[in-house]
Amino acid sequence: MSFRKRWIAVTAVAAMAAALLYGSTFEPRQVQEDPLAFLDNKETIYFWYSDKELEDFVSSAAVSFGEREDVRVIPVLTSDSQYLEAINEASLHKEQVPDLYLISHEALEKAYLAGLACEIEDVAGVCDESHFPGAALSAVTYHGRLAAYPLYFDTSALVYNETYLMEWARQSAQRELLGEDGGEGDGSGEDPGAGLDETLLAQKTQEYFLRAIPATVDEIRNIADTFDLPEGVEGVMKWDVSDILYNYWFVGNYMTVGGENGDDHTSVNIANQETMECLEVYKALNQFFSIESDAVSYDSVVQDFLDGKIVFTIATTDIAEKLARAKEEGSFAFDYGFALMPDVSGELASRSMSVTGAVAINGYSGHKELANRFAAYLVDECADMLYERTGKVPASLAANGDNGALQIFRQEYADSVPLPKMMETGNYWLYLERLFARVWNGADVTALVQELQEQISFQLGAGAGADAG
Repeated sequence: MSFRKRWIAVTAVAAMAAALLYGSTFEPRQVQEDPLAFLDNKETIYFWYSDKELEDFVSSAAVSFGEREDVRVIPVLTSDSQYLEAINEASLHKEQVPDLYLISHEALEKAYLAGLACEIEDVAGVCDESHFPGAALSAVTYHGRLAAYPLYFDTSALVYNETYLMEWARQSAQRELLGEDGGEGDGSGEDPGAGLDETLLAQKTQEYFLRAIPATVDEIRNIADTFDLPEGVEGVMKWDVSDILYNYWFVGNYMTVGGENGDDHTSVNIANQETMECLEVYKALNQFFSIESDAVSYDSVVQDFLDGKIVFTIATTDIAEKLARAKEEGSFAFDYGFALMPDVSGELASRSMSVTGAVAINGYSGHKELANRFAAYLVDECADMLYERTGKVPASLAANGDNGALQIFRQEYADSVPLPKMMETGNYWLYLERLFARVWNGADVTALVQELQEQISFQLGAGAGADAG
């Protein structure tokens, strides 16, 4: 799902903020209740969620936990468009109160202020850095309190065609062994390295390949400058420049809204020198890669990568399953790999954006202790089966240790920037997406970042100069 679609879902929740505080007449749908629950005396809790893809995972976990603890866990799949309003309505006016529920972390402030989320009681001791990376804990922290349990995440990483990089390494090795001008051939169509010692060529090729995974944007540009592209390859790199989720890493290390936990109204640092330098690098890439923002989408870029038309792209966690399936089916005939996002330059670091799916405990629940135990069970003991059953990558450090792709995404997630939780910044990402689009098309960087600094500071009531660099 693109960030734009995610944002639309979040703004739908934001539109309900007032309703959360005053109640409504919304009727929850698709409630999976057990009509026989009253026949026994088992303690019963209700777990709400809105993503149908989680149905098998949630149902299985509810059954296994219920059997082990001799309790009853009833999953409730409900409307996505009016999700928090439905939880609020059930909490205030229904007998069967949602005891815990799944929520995207950036909506935690709304939920917390409405009394629908409360500080967790981590009786199982799972919410610490031995179980989760720092970004996961930041995502579920609100004003110094852990307000939910992190379950899964999404972020971006670099994806590369390993077969093509090996070919680039071979071309580079040939050029070195033949001399600076020896790699261009004589126009005969013959392999320019045909007379080289094969052992030495293989050794040099491996040396270049080990340096092929780019540590900076400049190294990607160097590959683009020196690669004689194989037939059918249209370019070295393409990504969805219209979506902030795949652009944010350029400025993520320096542009701050809400501080590390995304809940500090006084922390606004947008118009600083480093951010402007990063955006100048981004601006220059339009001339280098010639990507038309209105002619590209995330799905089209992923398809280009699957078709072998590009060497590098930037993708979210969903691509791991797509590539594995395509490789298994034989529709993707290349080797591939994943890497951490490169730095913007040798002096400017990068940092990706992330979103965390979290399990919140309802402040209106009369079974908080049991709800906390089930939440801990979901995010810890059930983490290993989450990806297999849903395609979502668990935040747990212990999960899917044998899946190299997911471990790369988890490393990127560990130091990522979680979306802010502040209700006043609900439109920040639209403003930022617009800024990137204008920079990509040649607009003045300094004027744009100063304008954004003033706009967001005003919205937060922090004053236009708050924390400005």
